Amino acid sequence: MQNLRSQQTIQQPVEVVGIGYWSGKEVRVIFRPAHVGAGVTFVRDDIGADAIIPAKAECRTEVPRRTNLTSGGTEVEMVEHVLAALAGLQIDNCEVGIDQAEMPGCDGSAIDFVAAIDSAGIERQDAEVLQLEVTERIRLTSGETWIEARPAIDGEYSVEFQVDYPHDLAIGQQSALVTVTPESFRSEIAPCRTFVLQREADAIKRRGLGTHVTPKDLLVFGEHGPIENELRFENECARHKALDVIGDMALTGHSIVGQIVAYRSGHKLNAELAQELVTRFAVPAPLRATA
Repeated sequence: MQNLRSQQTIQQPVEVVGIGYWSGKEVRVIFRPAHVGAGVTFVRDDIGADAIIPAKAECRTEVPRRTNLTSGGTEVEMVEHVLAALAGLQIDNCEVGIDQAEMPGCDGSAIDFVAAIDSAGIERQDAEVLQLEVTERIRLTSGETWIEARPAIDGEYSVEFQVDYPHDLAIGQQSALVTVTPESFRSEIAPCRTFVLQREADAIKRRGLGTHVTPKDLLVFGEHGPIENELRFENECARHKALDVIGDMALTGHSIVGQIVAYRSGHKLNAELAQELVTRFAVPAPLRATA
């Protein structure tokens, strides 16, 4: 195992305000510093200081198209972009306070969360990071989709995602590969937005969900490409799926050393792999004396 970096938190609280895609409610997210070994936790400020949900794979509840977490009867919704921003910038310990259940959708990417964290400043802490090193190949499948963990190349963490929409040529086949570092995450992954097919968006709205969301709030693909919007990268869809994987792998609560490769995988399969990685490869945190 390579030399471990120090754990990190943020230097001061910082907030992001936006609208939840599904609920349509305004929500305020406050990122707060956290002590060594605290990991990432969500706190429902609207309920009280004890309404805490750890960012762990075992807390995930199954809902379509997003990652929700529940603990003690308290839920937070669509957390994957917040978790991706924290993991991508190597923030190990952070308390995320919110005054609604759902995270703000912003523009469908993680860029607003990254900007907030950068503005807060990053603080190194006096302890080594908890590291999870993949030492053997694991593949999980669901129908034609799969996700796989492989041993690392050169001690790095990389994510590769393969998108395949054979009947929707505006998206078609595309892939993205990133070695996950704060620099690469900021420039190559964080700006990449959620996408949906127009017929899927119409079906969601017929159910009374996301009725306030317009094609300018995320990428809605029609027959010839994004509607009333433009791509930031030619393979933005695959890059956003890589962002989702980074967020879901953050549910391991560890800094990962390994390769994650996915083909058409979704949040459910991602979270199942995160749990499997913890079961097989996580090293228990050292016991620490309490004050």
